[in-house]
Amino acid sequence: MGGDMRGGAFYRAMWRWHFYAGLIVLPVLALMAVTGALYLYKAEVEALFYPVRLTQPVGGASLPASRIVAAAEARAGAAATQLVRPASNGESWRVVTPGAEGRTTTYFVDPRDARVLGQMRDGGVMETVKSLHSLTMTGPVGNRLVEVVAGWAIILCVTGLYLRWPRRGQPALALRGTAKGRLFWRDLHGTLGFASALVILFLAITGMPWTDVWGGGLRAVIAANKAGRPPMKVNPWSHAAKHALPWTLREQGAPMGHGLHDVGVDAVARIAARRGLAGGYQLFLPASPGAPYLVSAITVRADDARAIAVDAATGAVVQDMDWRQFGKGAKAVEWGIATHQGQQYGEGNRLLMLAGCLCLLLLCLTAPVLWWKRRRDGRLAAPPPASAAARRTVAALMVGLGALFPLTGLSMLAALGGEWLAGRLSRA
Repeated sequence: MGGDMRGGAFYRAMWRWHFYAGLIVLPVLALMAVTGALYLYKAEVEALFYPVRLTQPVGGASLPASRIVAAAEARAGAAATQLVRPASNGESWRVVTPGAEGRTTTYFVDPRDARVLGQMRDGGVMETVKSLHSLTMTGPVGNRLVEVVAGWAIILCVTGLYLRWPRRGQPALALRGTAKGRLFWRDLHGTLGFASALVILFLAITGMPWTDVWGGGLRAVIAANKAGRPPMKVNPWSHAAKHALPWTLREQGAPMGHGLHDVGVDAVARIAARRGLAGGYQLFLPASPGAPYLVSAITVRADDARAIAVDAATGAVVQDMDWRQFGKGAKAVEWGIATHQGQQYGEGNRLLMLAGCLCLLLLCLTAPVLWWKRRRDGRLAAPPPASAAARRTVAALMVGLGALFPLTGLSMLAALGGEWLAGRLSRA
């Protein structure tokens, strides 16, 4: 078939899929690119808005954890649920207290004198950025929409690579013509896409584990094949504690506690230090009488994952989970998430993910310009239709790819049905 040549039937069919994929997800992809780039710099942004860093010279020992918690509780008038001890001695500690309707307040406390330096409501500005990135503020519908968009982003990458693959007279990387012409914008869009496709593809695939349907299915598959986390007894953590655990442990329960006596947060901090968690951790207080304490490492690299459960009554360590206990499936997912967040390989990793986000945003901006430049007779239109055989072949390939991502596959079938119906109406 003449599909390898520009203008061939197979090429036109791929072009139409690329065009419609972009048309469907462009606004959401642009939002995810902006919020994803911001979230890569979460620590820096929070330091601009909140008293994260201590302004006075750092020196002297920190107060006991109980004093820091008590200072925040006195300000809040409520019992704390979480203590965050940073890895750096130059940062304030954080104490989280609950409010009405599931809301929270985080207090920044100087660990040397227990002064409350400031506060942050509901996770602050970066929690808003995260909610926008994942669309969780819209509830389950938003989470499923993100899954659909991520699947279509994969299709955009696959079709875009095919369309820009070097052919006679069409280099993959080029910038020809002037900004007034269509060739310039086609080259700009194509070059950006070809250069960044693998990074964007990686971001789309590694973002999938956060979704409810595909991500939940992946957790189930990993567990069924005994490639995930170590087995745990059942007794739910608090909602916040679940989200502090490594991804592959979040659907598990916690070990049961014994009795109503409480050894206290200072004893738990000492136990964590003896176990190698002296700094850089989140300490969750028992969610209910008899429930255990949870100490979870603040992870940078995937292999930093660590979670310790301490019996509140006896101080016994009833669960100690770390990277070595993870199966191959869990390790692969945790590595993907850490790399997606720009943490696994240091600053170079973060800059590469930032470049992917910026290129994705530029692709979202150049696509409508290119569409405008290629209008004919003042009218905007889709790429020309291909032959029926080429359409069927490409549709089968795309639906096969969509089968890997069920919600995206369903949206593909809906798109194919809409195109068929539009064709029938136009002929009628």
